[in-house]
Amino acid sequence: MAPFPSHPIPLLFLLLSFLPLLSLSAVDQPYKTYIVRIDSQSKPSIFPTHYHWYTTEFTDAPQILHTYDTVFHGFSATLTPDHAATLSQRPSVLAVFEDKRQQLHTTRSPQFLGLRNQRGLWSDSDYGSDVIIGVLDTGIWPERRSFSDVNLGAIPARWKGICEVGERFSARNCNKKLIGARFFIKGHEAASGSMGPITPINETVEFKSPRDADGHGTHTASTAAGRHVFGASMEGYAAGIAKGVAPKARLAVYKVCWKNAGCFDSDILAAFDAAVKDGVDVISISIGGGDGISAPYYLDPIAIGAYGAASRGVFVSSSAGNDGPNLMSVTNLAPWIVTVGAGTIDRNFPAEVVLGNGKRLSGVSLYAGLPLSGKMYPLVYPGKSGVLSSSLCMENSLDPNMVKGKIVVCDRGSSARVAKGLVVKKAGGVGMILANGMSNGEGLVGDAHLIPTCALGSDEGDTVKAYVSATSNPVATIAFKGTVIGIKPAPVVASFSGRGPNGLTPEILKPDLIAPGVNILAAWTDAVGPTGLDSDTRKTEFNILSGTSMACPHVSGAAALLKSAHPDWSPAAIRSAMMTTANTFNNLNQPMTDEATGNVSSSYDLGAGHLNLDRAMDPGLVYDITNNDYVNFLCGIGYGPRVIQVITRSPVSCLEKKPLPENLNYPSIAALLPSSAKGATSKAFIRTVTNVGQPDAVYRFTIQAPKGVTVTVKPPKLVFTEAVKKQSFIVTITANTRNLMLDDSGAVFGSISWSDGKHVVRSPILVTQIDPL
Repeated sequence: MAPFPSHPIPLLFLLLSFLPLLSLSAVDQPYKTYIVRIDSQSKPSIFPTHYHWYTTEFTDAPQILHTYDTVFHGFSATLTPDHAATLSQRPSVLAVFEDKRQQLHTTRSPQFLGLRNQRGLWSDSDYGSDVIIGVLDTGIWPERRSFSDVNLGAIPARWKGICEVGERFSARNCNKKLIGARFFIKGHEAASGSMGPITPINETVEFKSPRDADGHGTHTASTAAGRHVFGASMEGYAAGIAKGVAPKARLAVYKVCWKNAGCFDSDILAAFDAAVKDGVDVISISIGGGDGISAPYYLDPIAIGAYGAASRGVFVSSSAGNDGPNLMSVTNLAPWIVTVGAGTIDRNFPAEVVLGNGKRLSGVSLYAGLPLSGKMYPLVYPGKSGVLSSSLCMENSLDPNMVKGKIVVCDRGSSARVAKGLVVKKAGGVGMILANGMSNGEGLVGDAHLIPTCALGSDEGDTVKAYVSATSNPVATIAFKGTVIGIKPAPVVASFSGRGPNGLTPEILKPDLIAPGVNILAAWTDAVGPTGLDSDTRKTEFNILSGTSMACPHVSGAAALLKSAHPDWSPAAIRSAMMTTANTFNNLNQPMTDEATGNVSSSYDLGAGHLNLDRAMDPGLVYDITNNDYVNFLCGIGYGPRVIQVITRSPVSCLEKKPLPENLNYPSIAALLPSSAKGATSKAFIRTVTNVGQPDAVYRFTIQAPKGVTVTVKPPKLVFTEAVKKQSFIVTITANTRNLMLDDSGAVFGSISWSDGKHVVRSPILVTQIDPL
C-alpha cells in the first residue's frame, strides 16, 4: 500500500470541511450578535490557536467581536439566525445564545457599616492596600481626588492588566491607585451597526475610552475604594470627609456600559475574562436585568462570567435590582454571586411642603439653588384632568397657561424624577411636588433637582391632591432643611430594593444581604451635571445617588478588606462571614422594617441582614463552598453535563442519584414543602461549618423557629480542636402544610444561630410551600 501523502491532501480536505457555513444563510436575513460557547478540548491540533479554529471552522474573522479563554471558552460574533442555528448543531458547540442588553442598577456609609479609624477591620487590613477591585461599569473620571495615589505603596506584583488609551484617556491617567483601565464596545457597535436595531453610541456625549461620560462608574468605584477626601459635599449637602469602604484598595476599571445605551452581554463577558486574567481579587458589577425576569444560569453571561471568576478565587458582588417592593424582583441569582439589596443610612435631606391651610408635610430634596424663602405660590395638580401624561408631567404634557408661576404636583413614574422638574421648568412652573404612588409607598429618594422640588410619600401626596381638589385658590411653599444626621430608625430596607423569592432556584435565598444604597455621596464625572440631564450644566466633584447599584460596591469594598485581612479565605467564606454576622436590628434596637410597608422586614427583603463589618472580621465559623459543590448544585436543579459545561468550562458528570440543590452549603436555609402533602412533612438539610476562630471552641445552637414549624438540630453541639476544623450538622424542618399560616409573601421565617459565647453565627431559615412542576 502506498504511503499516505504527507501534508497537502489531508490539510486541504480539513480546511474545506471547516469552511464557514455562510452559504446556508438566507441572504436577506438580518445579522445579530451571538455568544458561542465552545468545548475547548475539541480543538483539532492542526490549529495553532483557538482563534484560528474559530475563524476557519465557524465564521469569518471580521464577524468575530470577542474571543473568550479565561472565564468562558468561545467567541461572540455577528451572524444570521440561520448561521447561528447551524452552529448550534455542531458537536463542539455547547451553546449559542443571542447577545442581550443589560441595565445599570442605578460619606457616612463606611461609619454606618461599623468601620472606625485606626482600629478593627480598617487597620487590620491596612485599608485593603494589597487588594485589587475590578469595577465593571461606565468607566471612571480619573482626575477625582478620590482616586489619588498619594502615599500608596507599589502596585501589587501579580497585576497583569493594562491602561488602555482612547479618547481623552492616556496612560498617565492610571497611577498606583487606578492601576488599570479598559473599555469594551464591540458588542454594542455590532448591535448598532448598519443592520442593528440599537441606536449607535452618541460620540458627542460619550468617550471611546475608559473615561466616564455617565457618572455611575465613577460613583461606584469611589464607593468601593475612594481615598479620604476632605471638604466633600454635593452643593453643600452631605458635607464632610468622603471615603470608600476600602480606601487603599487598588482599582481596575472595565467600561462595559455606555451613556444612554446600556451594556451588552458579549462586552460584559469579555470584561470578566480580562479582569480575571489581569489579576483582580474582587469584581463589583452593579448591572443586571430588570422586571424580575432572570435567564437560566447557562444563558446569563453575568452568571457565567461570575462563575469563571469565583472558581478562580475572585469574589463577585452584584446588585439585586431596583424593581422592589414587588416579590420575586431580585436579579443576579446565581449562588456563586453575592447579591446585594439596599438599605437607608442614618442621614437624610429633609424638605417640607407647607400648604395654605397650615399643614406641613415632610419629604426630601437635594435642591441647592435659590430657595422660595417662605413665599406662597399657587398650587396646581395637572392630573386632575384625568390625562395620565399630564399627571406624570411627561414631555410636552403641561399647558404653560395652566402652570406658569405655580408649584406643580407631579406623580412619580414612567420618566426620570429629575426630568419631570425640567418639564415643569420649561412650562414656566416655579417648583414641583413629586408625589409617590402606591407602588413606591413612603420610599423617598433625594435628587439634585433643577427647580425647587420636594419628594413626598404616597400618603402626603394624597393629602396635597385632596387639598388642591377641595380649595378654590390652593397655595403652597417648599422649605429645604439641608443635611440631618442621626436619623432613626436606620437602616430601613429601601422600597426599590429587589426582593425574594429567588425566581430560578427558590432553594437559595436571595438577596444575600443588604448594604447602604440610599442617598450615597461619592465621586462624580465632569461630563454631566448631578441630575444627568443634558441641560444640567452644573459641575460637581461628588454626587448623591440611590439604588442597589450603590449598595453593591459597599460589599465589594468590604470583601477587599476581608480578603486583605484573611488572604486564604475563599469567596464563599467571605460571603459567609458577611451573612452570618449581619444585623437584623436597626439603631433603635428593634427589628428592621421595610420602607414600602412600615412592617418588619423578612429574609425576602434583606436576606441575612445588613452588612456589619466590625463583626464580619471575626465570624467564628464559615460555610465554605467548593467548585465541586456548585457542580452538584447544578446537577441537582436538573442541568445536564453539556449545559453545566457552558457555565463551568470543563466537562462534568452528574451522579446517578441527583444531589438536592438545598444541600448546597449556603449560609441560609430555604425549605420548600409540597403543599399537596397530607399531615406533617419533614425535610432535612445538611450543612458543614469551618472554624476560623480560636482552635478549641464548642458551639451550641439556638433556634428561632418559623411560626407553625418545628426545627430540630443534630448534633446539639459542635466541638472544634486544633485537629478538627470542620463539623457537619443536620437541620430537620417539620410542618403540617395543611395548617401552616404563611405571611403575605407566601413564607414564614426564622433562624438558626451557633454560639461559643463570643461569636454568634446566624443563618436565616425560611419555609414555603411549593407544588412540584
